[in-house]
Amino acid sequence: MKAMVSAYVSTCDVCQRVKVEHLPKPGLLQSIPIPQEAWEVITMDFIEGLPQSKKANCILVIIDKFTKYAYFLPLFHPYTAMEVARMYLDQVYKLHGQPKVAISDRDRTFTSHFWREFMLQLGTTTLFSTTYHPKTDGQSERLNQCLEHYLRSMCFLKPSTWANWLSQAEWWYNTTYHTSLGTTPFEALYGYKPPLYDWSYTSVNNTIQELNENRQTLAKLLKDQLEKATN
Repeated sequence: MKAMVSAYVSTCDVCQRVKVEHLPKPGLLQSIPIPQEAWEVITMDFIEGLPQSKKANCILVIIDKFTKYAYFLPLFHPYTAMEVARMYLDQVYKLHGQPKVAISDRDRTFTSHFWREFMLQLGTTTLFSTTYHPKTDGQSERLNQCLEHYLRSMCFLKPSTWANWLSQAEWWYNTTYHTSLGTTPFEALYGYKPPLYDWSYTSVNNTIQELNENRQTLAKLLKDQLEKATN
């Protein structure tokens, strides 16, 4: 009954013109303060619904808000908050220590009592984006979109192989020029330009040569896809 009344009132022209909402006016959106150093503030999000690849079907994305440096960590759903915490400790915490603030959406993993206590013990404050308002953490949402496009271009003919290229996708993102930074996340974090490998090198090792040829083929495929997208 309540839903029917709400639907009727929302479509009634007279009600919308004369009735007053007894709710406080929403405040203006406020930008998240710029961190003072690397890995002081991080954002975390999941990419789910992927086909299973190497016993993984989702990706945990962790981004440093200061340098934009990111990690793409494969997971298998359903996972527990403890499994996510272990992966975070093994892959990110051991390299950069604890951040002051961790921003995420309201995924049940991040809102669980275990995760909040885990972050509290690390000395990290947890902040959550507004429900149904992904722009709160637009950085993660935009990166997720870029990562999905990259993986789709790399393996759209064989979707179950996306995990094979996740490390390459991470390197691609972290060594790509960011207009907001004026440099790459890699250089912003480490202070020097990333070393680039020449994939056209001919190797006497058949496995290495096959890897090089596959990389060149995929690079050509990506260029063809980008050319089609711009036409």
